Amino acid sequence: MTITNLKSSNLFKPLQVGNVLLKNRVAHLPTTRARSTPEHVPTDLQLTYYTDRAVSPGTLLVTEATFVSEGLGLYANIPGIWNEKQVQAWKKITDSVHEAGSFISNQLWSLGRVGDPALLKERGLPLVGPSAIYYNERSQKAAEDAGNHIRALTEEEIHDIIYNQFPNAVKNAIKAGFDIVEIHSANGYLLEQFIQPSSNQRTDKYGGSIENRTRIVLEIIDNLLKEGIDAKKLAIRLSPFNTFQGLLSEKESVHPIASYAYLLSELQRRANDGNELAYISVVENEPTGKANVDFFTQIWQGKILRSFAYSSSTDFTNVVKDVEANDRTIIGFGKHFIANPDLVDRLQNGYELTPFDVSTFYSSSNYGYNTYTSYNHKLDIDVEAEKTHIGKALA
Repeated sequence: MTITNLKSSNLFKPLQVGNVLLKNRVAHLPTTRARSTPEHVPTDLQLTYYTDRAVSPGTLLVTEATFVSEGLGLYANIPGIWNEKQVQAWKKITDSVHEAGSFISNQLWSLGRVGDPALLKERGLPLVGPSAIYYNERSQKAAEDAGNHIRALTEEEIHDIIYNQFPNAVKNAIKAGFDIVEIHSANGYLLEQFIQPSSNQRTDKYGGSIENRTRIVLEIIDNLLKEGIDAKKLAIRLSPFNTFQGLLSEKESVHPIASYAYLLSELQRRANDGNELAYISVVENEPTGKANVDFFTQIWQGKILRSFAYSSSTDFTNVVKDVEANDRTIIGFGKHFIANPDLVDRLQNGYELTPFDVSTFYSSSNYGYNTYTSYNHKLDIDVEAEKTHIGKALA
């Protein structure tokens, strides 16, 4: 696979993002890889992975989604950041990235109704969402088989999420050395479940109108600001046209542009008052023309991280078009960054890209994780040994 030389584009010009000065506008997107311990502690495999991808100084790496707390939904072998051991483990990773001269953002994850009901049941935790609505028949059967039926969060629980759980996670992330903390409000997870009418049929102040459905997101941000968190250390991820995990936005009773235009306007209003977030990450569909997110850049005047549209493409025409459209766009790569630790250098010099292997994305071993190499470097590996190589907790 070959690519066009992008060296002369905005992609390789510096950009101030929050409190950090990037040397390029290529970002590593959050890519869930399930390489943590069963106790949700990052491992030495993750230390190697992020260090290798920090090889081009001044690059922004966004981590895999990281659990805010146990109670907001769980999957196996995903990292968390609610306790001190997790903080200590992440600190080793952020220190290594910084030593390489790059920057790192921690994406905070809350699953809600799409969490694993059996794993939650094992830990004595309920399966919860904005409303007691399963996202499909299979998810309902899984919950029933586990004896952990979904229920709606109480208003008291929502307040705990806003005023205790998120502040704890964000403060822990900053303590762990992260430059930015990204609040995951996309892809059908808990915070987007509140935003969309199909998954939120509440009748209290967190449901119904656009203002009510977006309230939890804005209250989380406002409370973090009140607690002294610098807005430049915060970011958010949104997916206005998401159809993943049961959120068929194009069939919603309220057009997604209406909901997201309001949310963006509120975030811009806060920016105008001196609290501009480091960036907003927008998840786009593959470039079919159906998911036009131009309204994001029209309303939000800060930095924007565009993602997903470039994740599998071998045509980089849209990368140039989008990064040249304004002087505040960052281009995010997921799958290409997985298979090419030195992706920034390859894009800058037009080097051939290594293809990615989707079948290894969610396994727990080192194979297909740290077995990719930089351009013109060969790694002599024992495939069978790497398939049994499991990470060790960093703390």
